Amino acid sequence: MSIRCQIFCAFAVATALLSSAAQSQALSLKPFKDDLFAYPPTLSSDINGAYTVIDYREMRDINQRDQVPERRVNAQYTDPSVRKVQQDLLLKTDAGDVRHVAVGKTEGAGIIVLYLHGQGGSRKQGVDDFTFGGNFNRLKNLMAGNGGLYLSPDFPDFGDTGAAQVAALIGHYAEQSPGAKIFVACGSMGGALCWKLAARKDTGGRINGLLLLGSLWDESFFTSPAFKRRVPVFFGQGSHDVVYPVAKQEAFFRSIIATAKAYPTRFVRFETGTHGTPIRMVDWRGTLNWMLSKAS
Repeated sequence: MSIRCQIFCAFAVATALLSSAAQSQALSLKPFKDDLFAYPPTLSSDINGAYTVIDYREMRDINQRDQVPERRVNAQYTDPSVRKVQQDLLLKTDAGDVRHVAVGKTEGAGIIVLYLHGQGGSRKQGVDDFTFGGNFNRLKNLMAGNGGLYLSPDFPDFGDTGAAQVAALIGHYAEQSPGAKIFVACGSMGGALCWKLAARKDTGGRINGLLLLGSLWDESFFTSPAFKRRVPVFFGQGSHDVVYPVAKQEAFFRSIIATAKAYPTRFVRFETGTHGTPIRMVDWRGTLNWMLSKAS
């Protein structure tokens, strides 16, 4: 091999390694107020850390955190300047018009996160800077600060029509950011859409993670394209959730592990937490970084 060829090959290998390292680094979200949003102490842990019980306390985690309980968090938990890259948009699709809020890069994003609200919610819930302890503001800042895109859409129902519209929204932005990893977080009844998206051929083959927050279960997941791809699934549930009992969601989580060995799934139980607790308390950065490390 000539010296010129050796130099070229060495350069090619170095370039490939640098590119790989840059890609790996790009797929790890940088911190944003991690100290304020860290989980409270762990009460117990099981299944090699896949199942965790967190010491949630309303007096500390709502009353001390919020200036006005459940309505306005204390100022140090937010950075509202992220609104500079927030847009209220309308996407026309074959499934219908989809009004949505977009935060961050609408083209060339490295990661896309959607939040699907529950019954009685709207696209505005997922971009409210001050409710849920400022946790949506943190998610917005994480996406904007890491070259990502955050989407909070409206949809007409939690059935096939709603799923078709959300799928169209995902498809549109996936085309604008073909290299992006895509994660869907579903609050409460929004979980019905998470499972429908997992079951669809298009989105089930495209999404890279599901987050169920105070939400429901669906046995059809085991036959879905997403399950076959071993798409990571995160469950956050309050132990005092009277809408979706924690015992049933825990049983579903354990059935995933029993069905598929070493399936990438995690369950965080917020002890004494209620229906909305997981939306307030989920560690977006820690959870998304775990999913990024598992996503194919």
